[in-house]
Amino acid sequence: MSGLYIHIPFCKQSCIYCNFYFKNGRKHAPLFVESLLKEIDIKLNKKSEHIQTLYFGGGTPSYLELADLQKILNALKSHFNFNQLLELTFEANPDDMTQENLIAWKSMGVTRLSVGVQSFFDEHLKWMNRAHSASEAHLALKNAHDLGFDLSIDIIFGIPGCSHDQHIENLTKALSYNIQHLSCYGLTLEDKTPWKKLIQTKSYASPDDGLSAEQFQLTMDFMRKNNWIQYEMSNYCLPGKEALQNTAYWKNTSYIGLGPAAHSYDGIKRCWNVADIRAYSESLAIGVLPEECEVLSVADRFNEYVMTSLRTSWGVSTKEIQSYSDFASNTFNQLEVFCEKALIEKKGESYILTDKGKYYADAISADLFITQSDQ
Repeated sequence: MSGLYIHIPFCKQSCIYCNFYFKNGRKHAPLFVESLLKEIDIKLNKKSEHIQTLYFGGGTPSYLELADLQKILNALKSHFNFNQLLELTFEANPDDMTQENLIAWKSMGVTRLSVGVQSFFDEHLKWMNRAHSASEAHLALKNAHDLGFDLSIDIIFGIPGCSHDQHIENLTKALSYNIQHLSCYGLTLEDKTPWKKLIQTKSYASPDDGLSAEQFQLTMDFMRKNNWIQYEMSNYCLPGKEALQNTAYWKNTSYIGLGPAAHSYDGIKRCWNVADIRAYSESLAIGVLPEECEVLSVADRFNEYVMTSLRTSWGVSTKEIQSYSDFASNTFNQLEVFCEKALIEKKGESYILTDKGKYYADAISADLFITQSDQ
């Protein structure tokens, strides 16, 4: 079994752009942990397999009490052999990265921190309603680096009011901490977020697509100049330092998700837990997994492969397309059209987006999808 994902659905406060499932505060943490331990026992069912990667996401995993984190790890170790664990990632916010917590996480076996910095400018952090300050981010990164964690930093571009010079300064400061990985996301407006409500009440500015596009290109140019690899649209790394858990997702490898709103995938079937702590807990209290599942059709699997692979540096494989024999001929014809438009280039046995094509990645994927009329 390749990867295991644990969703920790708690945050100190709401960032204006976030549409992930979470609850503010730790009021429901005892109920959540009790229920998660039940899900671990039911879903994993004494598998005793080796596990390669373990990822705590959220929400804000670093907001969880140390004792609760230890309970979860102990439960997982009763089902999985950690001897071959290659990566244990913990998403953390700078305000939670106290010296005490860092030392405790290290002793628990956390090898990698994915740090939600987002910006090193206080005015941006305040605009996004982040809980930390720029000075807290600097101190947290220094302390984490000194303790020997592998570090990944999240940076957001396209923030209204963020100049190009400020964005480059964000990237420069991020790299100054000798990090191995950078996730750089464009700020997008999602439904059911505080930002959308603030725009509707004319309290906040709308997203600036032009600014985001320009800063996306600035990011690619800056990271390339510094010899970093853009191995996925939003993710950059030093050679050999790809995020193993996320790379497994993009390479269509199976994984198990635990916690409210978590997803699981075995190559054929996708399952997802209910995005509600109370419903999640009530179901597990009677021994029933709180999930729905769907079996993916051949067309579904093809579409997912195209959507994820096109975002990566290895692209869409001709061999993989040929394995979908009913769709291969038409797909190759479409890919060649995109090559003529300089949106895609063929490198060896792969089709890969050009820089120009990366701006249209979603539209290109949609054009390549197999629809009902194609079957």
